[in-house]
Amino acid sequence: QEQLVESGGGLVQTGGSLRLSCATSGRTFSIYAMGWFRQAPGKEREFVAAINWSGGRTNYADSVKGRFTISRDNAENTVSLQMNSLKPEDTAVYYCAAGPGIGTMPFDYLYWGQGTQVTVSS
Repeated sequence: QEQLVESGGGLVQTGGSLRLSCATSGRTFSIYAMGWFRQAPGKEREFVAAINWSGGRTNYADSVKGRFTISRDNAENTVSLQMNSLKPEDTAVYYCAAGPGIGTMPFDYLYWGQGTQVTVSS
């Protein structure tokens, strides 16, 4: 079973950058696709980005294309989300997840981290 721990959240001004990381403890990290989701207060959890097991294929929500970049390091069992040009509407708790495929829905993923807060001030 995979255990996922996110880090790197914080408070940043509009236009700033943050880099989120997700560390996993399982032995089978490299076989899973990894995704990032976010959830703002009063809203449903929404897809942000995903990457397949090898890192050769990625997918992004339209709202973050061109601003966010997902990457993974299978040797280090980590996945990262570089977030640039942040906007107040990016404010949410960000979760990383592991699953069998590069899906865009929460039910596509089997394992979840506890989340890390990202707050973008205007």
